[in-house]
Order: sequence, then C-alpha cells, then structure tokens
Amino acid sequence: MKHRATVLAEDNHCLALDKPAGLLTQGDATGEPTLVDWARVYLKTEYAKQGNVYVGLVHRLDRPTSGVVLLARTSKAAARLSQQFREGSVEKVYWAVVEGRCPDDEGEWTDTLSKDERRNVVEIVAKETQGSREARLSFRVLGRSERTSTLELRPITGRSHQLRVQLAARGLPIVGDRKYGAKTALPAEDGGFRVALHARALTFTHPTRKEAISVVAPVPADWPSSSRGTMGTTTRSSTRAEFPGP
Repeated sequence: MKHRATVLAEDNHCLALDKPAGLLTQGDATGEPTLVDWARVYLKTEYAKQGNVYVGLVHRLDRPTSGVVLLARTSKAAARLSQQFREGSVEKVYWAVVEGRCPDDEGEWTDTLSKDERRNVVEIVAKETQGSREARLSFRVLGRSERTSTLELRPITGRSHQLRVQLAARGLPIVGDRKYGAKTALPAEDGGFRVALHARALTFTHPTRKEAISVVAPVPADWPSSSRGTMGTTTRSSTRAEFPGP
C-alpha cells in the first residue's frame, strides 16, 4: 500500500491511527486503498487473524488532511463511539496554517453551511436556506509570520469541510487548500499535495471502561516548515502503545 498509517494507541476495543495526508479514510468511487483497508491488514498481520477482521469507522478526515482517526474493533465499541460523535461529546483539536494574519488572538465563529453533493463543495449560506446546518468552532492563534498564521481549532459541530470553509470565508484559507481559495500548493509526503490541516488530538470516553482517553498525533514531516517551531516535534513513533488504563 502506497500510504502507511501509524498506530498511536490500541486495545481490544479501539484502534487510534495517525492518518497521512493523501490517504482516503473510507472507500469512494476511485476504488483506491483506504485507512480502513490499512487497519484490516494491520490487525490480520499483527494478530495472525484468520478470515474477516472487523473495523468500525466512527468518524473521518478529509483526504488531504492528516492526524488522529479513531476506529472501533468491535461492533459494540463502534455503536458507543458513534453515539459520542453524534452527541458532540468527543473533543477534537486541529492545527492549521492559514494564508494571511488572523486579526484576533482567539474567538468563536458561527456560520450556516450547505453542501453541494454533486461538486463536493460546501458554502456559507443564509440561515433560512433549506437543508443548511449551523457550524461553530472556537480558535486560538498559536503563532504568526509575515504571510501566515498558525491556529488551534476546536470544532463545536462536525460538518463536512467545516474548518476549511469557515476559515476561507474570513480571508484565511488553509495553506494548500486550492479548493477553497488558497494561493499556494503544499507538497505531501506521497508526492501529491495536501492542506495544512492536522487533527492534532482527540479526547473521548472509552466504550467499556467509561474513562476519558486522549490521543495525540505528532506533526507530520510534510507540515509547512515556517510553522514547525510553533507546532513542536515532527517525530513519528513506530512503537505500538496501549490505551492507558488500570
């Protein structure tokens, strides 16, 4: 498989992976390999499993985005984790490098979004637009350079392309996100292109132990070099970790 994910943590119920940019989370019309495919191969190989291996997808990341993706290893875990995502109780933290200087150090944005399924594009629309949904996020500036800003984003809702659209609407398109108005392209490790959006951390309630679990993904090697000092290490661990517990 062209792309290789990294196991951040796992146990008998959950598998947390660091998805590289360029890898699909789930299958689409292209038929290209996905993160779910990678996870199945990993589990079959690591544990010498025969036959079908269960992998439950409970959320997703856009293809050009990197970072934490949580998968379920049992149907019971999948149902409980999916409920947490639906209810908005999972805390998600993203890091983004955007074109332009964000004028405020921190704040919250609320917009109404509508998705054009045919074009796979999301737009900000009037509140009364049929089929539209409210999108909210909070942000904090981590650093600024002459031409870019590095932000920490915490989505309060989980809409398709939400972060990309809300930033672009304020004249702050994510570096590399040509789809939503970025002027610059950002090469990815796989030889393609990515956007400077990284799912840094995920905090959820373990489906069986009922305790809060946080998983953090390191900054990838293809992250914009101008912001690496702000974002920390780019080292990827190849060591499998267990979810913390008693």
